[in-house]
Amino acid sequence: MSFAKVYSAQVNLLRGAIVTIEVDITKGTLHAFNVVGLPDKAVDESKDRVSGAIKNSGFKSPKAKNQKITVSLSPADLKKEGPFFDLAIAIAYLKSAGEIKFNSEKKIFLGELGLDGTLRSIRGALPLAEEAKRKGFEEIYLPKENAVEAALVEDIKIFGAGSLKEVVEHIDEMQSKLNKKPNKKILQQSKTKINYKREIKGGDFSDIRGQEGAKRGLEIAAAGGHNIAMYGPPGTGKTMLARVFSGLLPDLNVDEVLEITGIHSVAGATRGELVCFPPFRAPHHTSSYVSLVGGGTYPKPGEVTLAHRGVLFLDEFPEFEKRVIESLRQPLEDNIVSISRAKGTAVFPSNFILVAAMNPCPCGNTGSKKRACICKPSDLDRYKRKLSGPIIDRIDIWVSVGNVDYKKLGGEGTGERSEKIRARIITARENQKSRFKRFGRDITTNSEMNVKDLTNLVKLKKEVRDLLDDSAERLGLSARAYHRVIKIARTIADLESSDEVEANHILEAIQYRPKVSA
Repeated sequence: MSFAKVYSAQVNLLRGAIVTIEVDITKGTLHAFNVVGLPDKAVDESKDRVSGAIKNSGFKSPKAKNQKITVSLSPADLKKEGPFFDLAIAIAYLKSAGEIKFNSEKKIFLGELGLDGTLRSIRGALPLAEEAKRKGFEEIYLPKENAVEAALVEDIKIFGAGSLKEVVEHIDEMQSKLNKKPNKKILQQSKTKINYKREIKGGDFSDIRGQEGAKRGLEIAAAGGHNIAMYGPPGTGKTMLARVFSGLLPDLNVDEVLEITGIHSVAGATRGELVCFPPFRAPHHTSSYVSLVGGGTYPKPGEVTLAHRGVLFLDEFPEFEKRVIESLRQPLEDNIVSISRAKGTAVFPSNFILVAAMNPCPCGNTGSKKRACICKPSDLDRYKRKLSGPIIDRIDIWVSVGNVDYKKLGGEGTGERSEKIRARIITARENQKSRFKRFGRDITTNSEMNVKDLTNLVKLKKEVRDLLDDSAERLGLSARAYHRVIKIARTIADLESSDEVEANHILEAIQYRPKVSA
């Protein structure tokens, strides 16, 4: 047989794409090894990796024969990227050369090959396995480092191998007949179970002295999925509060674990581990526009997508480039980010909670009674101009984090533990879910409500509505800020298990608006 066909897959945005590998061998001619089908450099170089891996796995090297080898990757109009196809090309060549015999239908082969034939891990194993299942495939052969991740997908057999030789010994029907004994089989990977055992990394809320106002704001933000900004002098605990905050969020459900693990796997942000808890992303303020929102010639997800269902913490918020800050407008409003490039348009999910931290000025001493501000007027103007009105409007909660009395810094912590606060947040989230379910809405938090939802789900009594209208008039709130006040008030009511939004809920929500008009 001089022709063989096997199947592989590659990552395409956040999903998998099935790729058919066809190998044709023409004997009795000068040696040539060509890969066609719009390959990138990594794919084109696979012919050398595959040749070395085949030779060092006990077979005759393709380069040692007078033959022309043509490898076709289809669909031909899909750009082939990365080392996903090494194993599939090697298997297809061996089948085409008559070295092995097996039925290639319903099987997917994935993995990068080393020159010694070892299989190396790939990115995006989970979305690739999901796509294989959707297309009716029954078996997947991939590096053993990726087997646990791929085994999250049910009703498809996952085989994690360490080398090309192991895969060949498992599938080859020819050797078993010649040797008259069964082949060495790869054990099927068992179904992966999600482990929700929490590891406390950021500390506990009870460890933070004082800052009760900030703690309350963060509790509301976690309960309703609201964006929050903390401002105050350096060293007051803003960063610590943000890191502890991620531990307040409820666990991800199974569907969310699959979604988030798939995103992180595609981005190469995991090494086969599952993402079982809301992600916490904290990019440096020197991060570029593309690294934050995603992009590239062939768009890849950025930090706003990696923070999906979790927290995006931007420390020193005004120190980010203005273009980077302004790029947050769409993700904060629509919970998606749309990236258009010459090669196409990609839409990535970005439903995260923004936690921003900032100083009152570049030196951090504005308003301090003990230290003088050394900033030039031009520095202050530049610092303030970084945050536009639309961005300020999109941040629901603004809290001041001031200096703590030194006497409170010593001794035992007296505040509530994160576990107790988290229990209230989970209860509030359940109240929201049940409310949305009654009205047939497929959302989970108050922050996701649109204007129509506010009309149908949040009925304000006349005196409460009048209070809100008067406050909005005095503060000069925009329509967006007005609606966000209602959402926050609804979350505060949920934390108290109150069916109605009362005047005290509105008053507390209003105090979280910035003190200057946006």
